[in-house]
Amino acid sequence: MANVVIVGTQWGDEGKGKIVDLLTEHADSVVRFQGGNNAGHTLVVDGKQYIFHLIPSGILYENKQCFIGNGVVVDPGVLLLEMKKLNDQGLPVTPQRLMLSSRAHMIMPYHKLLDAGSEAQLASGRKIGTTGRGIGPCYGDKVLRRGIKLGDLLDRESFRERLQENLEVKNFLLAQQYGMEPLALDAVYDEFMTYAEQLAPFIGNVALALDRQRREGKNILFEGAQGTQLDIDHGTYPFVTSSNTIAGNACTGSGFGPAHIDAVIGILKAYTTRVGEGPFPTELFDATGESIQKKGGEFGATTGRKRRCGWLDGVIANEAVRLNGITDLAITKLDVLSGQPELQLATAYRVGDRTLETMPDNIKDYQKLQPVYEKLAGWSEEISHARHPDELPAKAREYIKRIEEFTETPASIISVGPGREQTMLLRNPFTR
Repeated sequence: MANVVIVGTQWGDEGKGKIVDLLTEHADSVVRFQGGNNAGHTLVVDGKQYIFHLIPSGILYENKQCFIGNGVVVDPGVLLLEMKKLNDQGLPVTPQRLMLSSRAHMIMPYHKLLDAGSEAQLASGRKIGTTGRGIGPCYGDKVLRRGIKLGDLLDRESFRERLQENLEVKNFLLAQQYGMEPLALDAVYDEFMTYAEQLAPFIGNVALALDRQRREGKNILFEGAQGTQLDIDHGTYPFVTSSNTIAGNACTGSGFGPAHIDAVIGILKAYTTRVGEGPFPTELFDATGESIQKKGGEFGATTGRKRRCGWLDGVIANEAVRLNGITDLAITKLDVLSGQPELQLATAYRVGDRTLETMPDNIKDYQKLQPVYEKLAGWSEEISHARHPDELPAKAREYIKRIEEFTETPASIISVGPGREQTMLLRNPFTR
C-alpha cells in the first residue's frame, strides 16, 4: 500500500486534476483536503470534458471511494449542483462513493456577500483577485470559532441557534459597512434545511474512515487545490488563497497521520501561469506570452478568467520542492512549448544589487524583482503524439533533464496533451 499527496508547485492551474485522474486508477480512495469551489480541475476523458470544483475527480471511476476532508470549505448548493450534473452524465454520486467530513465548514450566503463587498472596497492595485465565492470569510469564521460545520446540519435546533448568532453580526456588517440588504433568518434556515435532507446520508467521520482504509492496506491519494505560491502562510501574501495549499495540510485537512505519507507529487507546468492579482516575476507581456496563452488554452476552470503566462520559474519550483517535501515531479503541458525557438528558465531574482534564490518576504520587493534567466534551446516538432520519452525531440528531453537537475527532483510523469493517453507514467508512486 502507499499514500500519495498531489500538490501544485506554482500558482495553481498546473494540471493537477489530470494527474489525479491518472493515478486514481492505482488508488482505492481519493481525498480532497483544502480549498473550496474557488478551485477547479478540468479533465478530458474519451473526448468528453469534465470540470470539478469540490468533488474529487476520482469519482469518474466507479470502484473508487471519494472523500471531502475537514480542511475543505463547502458551499452546499454548489456541491449539490455538481452532484446533479454528474448524475445527469451517468456518474451517480452516492453515499457509498462520497463521504463528507462532518467537520468541514460551510460557506454561508453572508460569506459570499462579505467577500464581494470587501474586494470591491479595495483600491486598485491592492485587490486580491478573489473569486467572490465566500472562501476567505468562511475560513475567517472558522479561525474566529464562529463557523458552521456540515455536521451542524444534522441538529436543526443547534444549527438555527448558530445561524441566528452569526446573522446578528453579519447583517450589521452588510448594512453598515457595505450598504447591502440584511439576510432573513427564516429564509436562510429553510434553504439549509433543504440541503440537510439531501446531504445527511453523505456526512460522516472522514478521519476515521481513512484510518480504517490505511489499516486495510488501501492506496490513498490526497488531492490538493491551487498551488504552493497561493499558500496562506508560505505564498505571495497577501495575494494568496485562504488555506494551506502545501502537502503538510493533506494531513491536517483530512485527519490523516503524517507518518503514513509515502510520496508527494509536485505538478509543474512546463511554463508558468497565474490567475488574478499578485507578483509574477517571469510574466511575458509580448507575442510569446500571448502565443503560450492561446496554445495552452489558459483560462481558469472556475472563473473563466484569462491566465497570465510566462517562462518557467525555477525559483518557485525549488521553493515548492522544499516546502512540500516533493519526491517526484509531474511536468505538464510540455506540448505547448513546441514551436518556441528558445526557452528561458528563471534561476534567481535580482532586486537592486541583491540576488535572491527565493521569493522575498517584503511585499514591496515583489514588483522590483528581475528574473535571472538561463537560455535553453527550443524545438519545432509537434510532440502530442509521444507516448514515451524516447519519442520526444532531443531538445525537449534536454529541457526536462535541466528541470530535474535544477530542482534535484526526478520527473516521474510527463504530459504532452489533455487526454489520458497523452500522459507518460515513468514511475508509479503506488507500486514502488
